[in-house]
Order: sequence, then C-alpha cells, then structure tokens
Amino acid sequence: MRFALFSLEQVRRLNNNSLTGPCPESLSEVEGLSLVDLSFNNLSGSMPKISARTFKIIGNPLLCGANATNNCSAISPEPLSFPPDALRAHSDSGSKSHRVAIAFGASFGAALLIIIIVGLSVWWRYRRNQQIFFDVNDQYDPEVRLGHLRRYTFKELRAATDHFNPKNILGRGGFGIVYKGCLNDRTLVAVKRLKDYNAVGGEIQFQTEVEMISLAVHRNLLRLCGFCTTESERLLVYPYMPNGSVASRLRDQIHGRPALDWSRRKRIALGTARGLLYLHEQCDPKIIHRDVKAANILLDEDFEAVVGDFGLAKLLDHRESHVTTAVRGTVGHIAPEYLSTGQSSEKTDVFGFGILLLELITGQKALDFGRAANQKGVMLDWVKKLHQEGKLNLMVDKDLKNNFDRVELEEMVKVALLCTQFNPSHRPKMSEILRMLEGDGLAEKWEASQKVETPRFRSCENPPQRYSDYIEESSLVIEAIELSGPR
Repeated sequence: MRFALFSLEQVRRLNNNSLTGPCPESLSEVEGLSLVDLSFNNLSGSMPKISARTFKIIGNPLLCGANATNNCSAISPEPLSFPPDALRAHSDSGSKSHRVAIAFGASFGAALLIIIIVGLSVWWRYRRNQQIFFDVNDQYDPEVRLGHLRRYTFKELRAATDHFNPKNILGRGGFGIVYKGCLNDRTLVAVKRLKDYNAVGGEIQFQTEVEMISLAVHRNLLRLCGFCTTESERLLVYPYMPNGSVASRLRDQIHGRPALDWSRRKRIALGTARGLLYLHEQCDPKIIHRDVKAANILLDEDFEAVVGDFGLAKLLDHRESHVTTAVRGTVGHIAPEYLSTGQSSEKTDVFGFGILLLELITGQKALDFGRAANQKGVMLDWVKKLHQEGKLNLMVDKDLKNNFDRVELEEMVKVALLCTQFNPSHRPKMSEILRMLEGDGLAEKWEASQKVETPRFRSCENPPQRYSDYIEESSLVIEAIELSGPR
C-alpha cells in the first residue's frame, strides 16, 4: 500500500495511521530532521538510514516482532529539541529583550534621579525663603507648641484675615496694622502685621525678643499666642479682645455700647497698674513699655484691663543706642526727660500712666482741648490749672453724668499729678502707685510733692513750667505713632 509523507518543517509525524509496506527511502534523503515518528503502523521490510535526532518505529509488529532484525527497544524517544536556527533566533530574542530591559531600567533610574535632585533643590529654596524660626519647618504639626507659643504659616493667617481684608482692620499703629482673624478651629484672634521688619537686628535678635515678650505672663498683660515669620513678613498673633481698647470705649463710641461707668474706670486703672508693676519690678529682665495710653490698654470679655504692645518698642528699635535721636511714643504721653534726652526708663512709663488716669477721668485725648472750661492746651497743663482752682468737676467726662465718687476723683487726680511730675526721680514707682490707688500712702506722698520742683535733668537756668513748653522746645524728632494693640 502506498502512502504519502506530510512534513511540518523538520518534523515527520506519521504515527497511528495504519500504514503498510516498506518505509520510503526518501526519508533518508531529507536533511535536518529533528523528529521522525512512524510508530504504531504496519510497516514491513528493511528500514532506511534516517538521520533524525529522534526516530520512532515502536508499535510496528512486522518490524519490531520477536524475530525482527530491528532493535526497536534501542530506538527510544529523545526530548524534542529545536533546530539550530530556532535556537539562534531564541537566543537573539532573549538578548534583545535583556538589552531593552537594561535600557528601560537605566532611563527610569536617570529620570528618578533628576526628579529627586529637582525636588531637593526646590525644598532647599523653600526652606531658605521661609527663614526658619525656632528650627520649626513650615510643614509643622499644628499641635506642636514652643513653650506656650505656636508657629503659624503665613498662608494660615492670610486665610484667617480674608487676605488681610481692610474690613477686618482693628487698628493701625506705629508698629503695624492689627487685623481680626478667625482660625480654622473658629478661634478669634488679633493678627498684628509688623511693618518695617528690616529694623529688626537679625533673625536671632527677633527670636530672642519675641521669646522674652512671650515669657511675660500676667493676668493684666496681653498674652502672645504665636507668631509667623517669613523672608518678608513678621506677624504676631494675640487673643481677640471683644471689648476693644479703653480709647475706643471712651471716645469712639459704637452704637449700642454704653459708656464706661466710674467703677469700671477705677478697675481699669488698678489693672493697668498691676500689669506695669509686673513689667517693671517682677519681670526679669524688666520691660519698659514706652507708650502707655488708653489706646494700648485693652478690655477682655469681663472688662479687665490688659496692657498691650509691651516690649514692641524694644523689639523693633535695635538700631538705636542708649541715647536715641528719635523718640517713640505719642505726643501728650511722652515724659519730659524722654523728650529732652531720648533716654527712657520705667519712670517714663509712670508718666504715661499718669496721663492714662487723666484720660479715664476726662474721656479725652491727651492733646484734646479742655472743652468744658474752654481752655486750650495740653491736657496735663489744663488739669493742673483746674486742680489749683478747685474745679475738678469741670474735668470729669460728661458721659458719666455726675455718677462718680468725689473722694475717689480727687485721689485719682492727685495720683495722676504725682506720676506726671517733671523730675523723674520725684515720681513714685508702680508698686507705690498701686498702693495709693488702693488707698494707702497717698496723703504722705502728696504732701512731700508740694515742695517746689526743679527739674534736675535739664541744664538750663529757667526750665519750662508747662508740659507744652517741653514739646515745643524738644530738639528730637518725635514719631507721633499709635502703638494700638489688638482689639
């Protein structure tokens, strides 16, 4: 029986086809065979010499019988292998894939390295521009505190103040503008955006002074909650004072707000005295305010007096020497020796406190005219004249509507006049002032003060007798500023 050969490129599979007859000689002429499978047929005759790596003839009884000359058992199947061309193609394919993988890995690694370098560069520039304060990164944990201070980001305070919206301005002063702000946790704050930050003697000096201010903790001192510092900004964050400043409650009456009664004015005087006493005699190092006045005394929710802006004059005045050519303060509140020499001490604060007492009594600014008596001039000169004439009722704020204690009025006027003596050595200390306001030692102090006073700090033969004369004769440049603390 004749049969046909079917090839599958180097492979000849003719098994299980019931083929009969001799194996064709043409198989021996085919080169490069990897497999020839003639098993399980009925082939007979002699087998040609086939050059295949695997040659299967098992299952052909006429070839592999008991008397057959072909040793079928010796012809065993071998694992199927690929021809050399296929092997080379496979090897080339593997090498190509390997090279592609290496190239991809190298490209990815280079790109990742570039991204890391760029990221580090951006991060370094960001750190440098932020001028890190207290070594705290701007990516801070909001719960982290430095002592009782908290670091705020500029972005956070800008959002709290609605991008420093003019509608949120609480006050303007010599050190900057104060804005009302609302933090993310709905806490109301007052944000003081300092101006002229370049006047600060370096980041370390600024840090030291802010830290010093933050350590002054007293019921009658405005507490510093936190800060923000960048390359171009300095901001301080304080609690929001719902009842504003004493000045705003005395003069800039808001519709619906009643005037301060006499008992509250007396409490304000006592609270302010306690705050200044702490700064002068209980704080180490002592702090001189340098602009004590009604605009810088704030009122909390219980109308307790809170001294604001203490220490800021020193904070931003590192360029000046002990004797300065520029006097910081508000005309009408500046002590005569400060006007004359530029030297300040705790006694300059005592003078300012005396003027504050007169503001509480009269409800007027220090430079306001004596409207009731039709008397023009600085408040201090006007009050002295009325006191000498025994016309104290003419200086009392009309908003009080005569609802005040006459004895306490006379005592407060005397304390104010003791505080505003031209010779600083004659002025009492804040501890003595507090006792006098509480009713202890005023009579003795007042009697001792009735001696003729000659200002020792002036070298002229005829020293001025009125405070307004000191202002006119001062050769120093007066920066008429309002420190105006948060309110």
